[in-house]
Amino acid sequence: MLAHETRQVLEAAREAWARGRRVALATVVRVFGSAYRREGAKMLAHEDGSATCMISGGCLEPEVVEVAKGVIATGSPRLVRYDLDEDVMWGLGLGCGGAVEVYIEPLEEGSLLARWLELQAEGESAVLVTPLEGGEGRLLLREDGPPEGALAPSELARAAHEAAASLLDESSPRAHMRAVEGAQVFFDVSVPPPELVVFGAGHDAIPLVAQAQTLGMRATVVDARPAYATPDRFPGARIVLAHPQEFPERVRLTRHSYVVIMNHHLQRDQACLAYVLDSPAPYIGMLGPRSRFEKLLDALAREGRQVGPQDLERVRSPVGLDIGAEAPEEVAVSILAEVLAVQRGFPGGPLRQRQGRIHQPQTA
Repeated sequence: MLAHETRQVLEAAREAWARGRRVALATVVRVFGSAYRREGAKMLAHEDGSATCMISGGCLEPEVVEVAKGVIATGSPRLVRYDLDEDVMWGLGLGCGGAVEVYIEPLEEGSLLARWLELQAEGESAVLVTPLEGGEGRLLLREDGPPEGALAPSELARAAHEAAASLLDESSPRAHMRAVEGAQVFFDVSVPPPELVVFGAGHDAIPLVAQAQTLGMRATVVDARPAYATPDRFPGARIVLAHPQEFPERVRLTRHSYVVIMNHHLQRDQACLAYVLDSPAPYIGMLGPRSRFEKLLDALAREGRQVGPQDLERVRSPVGLDIGAEAPEEVAVSILAEVLAVQRGFPGGPLRQRQGRIHQPQTA
C-alpha cells in the first residue's frame, strides 16, 4: 500500500476514534489471477457504511463494508474469499475466474495494528506478521528497533521471525501470504519510498524530479551551482549544494537510492560516477550515449578505479527504456519507467510479450 493511502486511512481512523466511532480495516491478503489491487491494499470501513480508500475498482467495496459492519459489532476478524464472475469483472478489474481473499478486522486506537499503520505511513522499514490459520498472535518487526508483539506456537514464532527478517534485507519486498510451520501467515511489508537522487540541476532534470515526486518517490538534487539547484526549480525536492569532494559528508546513498547522473559535464560526471559506484545504490543511470560512458570508464581506469561486472550490472547507459524519447518530459518518463522496473524486479519489456502473471516479479 502506498504511504499516502496509509496516511489517509490513519487520518480517517483517528477522526473516527475522536468521535467515539468504531472502524474496521480490510486488507487484501491473497490474489488469484489478475487484480486491480495487489496484496497489502487496504480500506477503512466505518460503522455508517462509508469507506476510506479502495481495494478494488469499485465493485467489491460495498460487500466488504457489509462484512465489516459485522466485524465491528462482534469484534471478531473474518477472512473472506470473493470469487468473481464476468458480471463484476469489468468494474473490479479481475480476470475471468479470478478471486481475492480479504482479511477484515477491528482497528482500535493504541493497537499493534494501529502502530503498524503509523510506521507504514512514515515509510519506515517494517514487517507485520499475522497468522490467519494455524497460529496465534501478531509480530511487528522493524529494521531499526525491537520487535513488538508475539506469536504462538514457538516453532511458528521462530520461523516467521526469520522470514520477516529476510524480507527486511530485500530491496523491494512485497506483501504476501505463505505457509510457515503448517500455518498460513500473511507478511505485510512497509519500506521507505524509493529516493531518486539526481546529480545535475540542469533544465532536463526539472521534469524528471517533478514526475518522480508525482509517483511518490522522494527526490534529491545534487549540484554545486546555487543558481541552478533551487527550491523554485525543484519544489518539494531536497537540495544539496556540494562539490564532489563534499559528497561523503553531504550525500548519503542507500539501497533505496536510485541515481541518475546528468551534469552535462564530463569531469563532474566522472567524479559522481566514482562516488556512486562505491555506494549500495541498486540503480545508476548515466545520461548520454554509450560511447560517453566508455570514456568515463577509461578515465576511471587510468585513476586506478576498475569497474567490475557487478558494478556494470547496476549502471544503465544509456539511461531509460527504449521508447523513442526526445523531449525532456519524454526522457523523464523513459528513465522513471526503468527505475520502477528495476525497483520492482521487472524486465521493462512490452506486456504482450510477458508470460505468466503481469504482477509477478522476475526475481521471485
